Formats: sequence, C-alpha cells, structure tokens
Amino acid sequence: MSHAAARSSAGKAESLPTAAVEDYAKAIYSLTGWGEETASTNDLAEKLGVKAGSVSAMIKKLDAAGLVERVPYHGVRLTAEGTQVAMAVLRRHRLLELFLAEVLDVPWDRVHDEAEVLEHWLSDDLTDLISKKLDDPGFDPHGDPIPDRDLEIVETETAALADLAPGDSARFVRVSDSNPEMLAYLSECGIAVGDQLQLIERQPFDGPITVKIGSESHVLGLTLAQAMRVDHKA
Repeated sequence: MSHAAARSSAGKAESLPTAAVEDYAKAIYSLTGWGEETASTNDLAEKLGVKAGSVSAMIKKLDAAGLVERVPYHGVRLTAEGTQVAMAVLRRHRLLELFLAEVLDVPWDRVHDEAEVLEHWLSDDLTDLISKKLDDPGFDPHGDPIPDRDLEIVETETAALADLAPGDSARFVRVSDSNPEMLAYLSECGIAVGDQLQLIERQPFDGPITVKIGSESHVLGLTLAQAMRVDHKA
C-alpha cells in the first residue's frame, strides 16, 4: 500500500482527524509490536495521556473505519490497513528525527518532540526527498528501524542490556526516545548507539550495573539498563 493509500485509510471515517488516527495507530503499534499482542484501553490512555473514556470512544470509531480489531476482554490490535497507517507515520517520524539530528544537528534527546509535531504535516513527496537526502537510511538516531518506501519494516530481536551476564559482550543498538533525560544522560556519558560494550559487574537486589565501552567504565542504573537494547550476537 502506498503512502497515499495509507493516508486514505486514515481518513475512512470522515469525523476522525488524520492526526488523531495516526497517533492512535502509532501508539497501538508501539504497544503491540509486530506480533499478535493487543493493547488495552488503560495502556493506550497512559501512553497517549488521555482518559480511558476518550480511548474507548476513539476505538469504536477506528473499529468502524476498519483500522483496528477488538478482541473481547483483551484490547485491540491493528488490522492490515491500520498497520499501514502506523507504518506511514512511523516512516515520517523516524526520518524527521534523523534529518533533524544529522542535517540540523539537533541533539538526539530533542528530535522526538520536534518530530511528534511535524510528522502529521509532512507530504509523501517531501518524506521521500528527505529519505533520498539521507541515502534511504534503515534506522533513526535511537536505533529504531525506518519503514521503507513500500511501508515495510524489518524488526530484529534484541535483548535488554540489563539481561546480560557479567562478562557478556554486545553492541548497543537501540533505546527508547520517550525519555529525553535518559538520552541526555547517555550523551553526557559519551554513550551512543553502535557502541560495543561489555558488562563488567552487576550489583545485587536490582542494583546498578557496570559496563565497559572502549577504555571507559560506566555505572548505569537498572531502569536505564532495561531501556537500552543490545545485539548479543554482534
């Protein structure tokens, strides 16, 4: 399905603002990934910062538009058409993040919020021009995969840094962009996606871990270590 077709799917229900449809589609995809999981009303309300009643009302409209499937007592998942809407907005969002970071030198802890605003207004032509300018990249600054022009995405298995055992080595490949303070802290430590690291020590009772990157050692809290995704095979 083309970008235009994805936007057409987003506009199936005339009463639904496109931005709202895209926000919900993106949130559901974020919560369910690429599997058969479902997103609950409460989870969506927390992620979108709205009331559960508002989510329920919107879900009914998205269901009527054919963008979500409701699973009784479990929640919702995206239909094929809903997934295409999510892929289209994710493509714009992640390309914008990379463009802001690489071309305009915006710090990686700020690009998410900027892209959140711009993602709804970027045309398909401009999206493709940005992609071409960046040599059709596969990942955004935080290591998240970017859907291609056909709105296909390649999600790879990763592990949390916190799950490594002392002595294990891995490559830091991905981190959530939802916490700017966490990203700013990583920057202050000089830690970036792509770094090869080794877990040196783990403190007991959910204590911090120590990792070595190059010749430097860093002590990282458990919350941060859980948010950092690594490729154990690299």
